[in-house]
Amino acid sequence: MSDLKSRIQDDVKSAMRNKDSGRLTTLRMITAAIQQIEVDKRIELDDTAVLAVLNKVSKQHRESIKQFDVAGRTDLVDKEKNELDIVQSYLPQQLSEDEVTLLIQSAITETGAASAKDMGKIMGHLKLKVQGRFDMGKISSMVKAQLNQ
Repeated sequence: MSDLKSRIQDDVKSAMRNKDSGRLTTLRMITAAIQQIEVDKRIELDDTAVLAVLNKVSKQHRESIKQFDVAGRTDLVDKEKNELDIVQSYLPQQLSEDEVTLLIQSAITETGAASAKDMGKIMGHLKLKVQGRFDMGKISSMVKAQLNQ
């Protein structure tokens, strides 16, 4: 079992003992997402795959926050933000935009990318280094901007 998955399961037990229903609900949602993939693919997820699940869940929360904010549902925005904070507590330290810019520049140099046609090479190179530490959608637009200069 991956270290991250066992840490989440330990935190579920702790939340149950402490009767922390908000945290427990979020942790159970994470556990269900992990188990769904494990059952569907008939595998046990490693830390990298668990991070991918956590990224997907955090992205869903960010999108929900935007939609609830537009709809004026501040009560649901607060709930989603709390859940997002819990999910992000399991993700590695986030990178700053300056750090990502440096990584993009080094990836362009290492892959020898010259145009937007080489975008796939750069994204593949960056995904391993940045997974779970920065929004890949933002990285994509930053790479496009760098290549178009």
